Amino acid sequence: MGVLTYESEVITAIPPAKMFKACILDGDNLIPKILAQAFKSIEYIEGNGEPGSIKKVTFGEGSQLKYMKQKVEAVDKENFVYIYSVIEGDALMNKLEKITYETKL
Repeated sequence: MGVLTYESEVITAIPPAKMFKACILDGDNLIPKILAQAFKSIEYIEGNGEPGSIKKVTFGEGSQLKYMKQKVEAVDKENFVYIYSVIEGDALMNKLEKITYETKL
């Protein structure tokens, strides 16, 4: 088992609460509309967004990736933290067990 960590920081004038709501809480509805060529759909197949929920992301026709399933690990609305893992799909390249992302705003 190996672990790779990558960190990046983006500075924006948008307040964290507004960014969290748009990108995380409303992102499943907004992202396919804004990036329609890249994302065909995002749908929950288990749960409704709380930790333990599973969602399927289907990519657009121009993408090399077809789909991926993500598991919501944590949602902290007070501290603007969202953690999810890619648990299935083309993004794992048949070589990785999972990929975990942690977003802090």
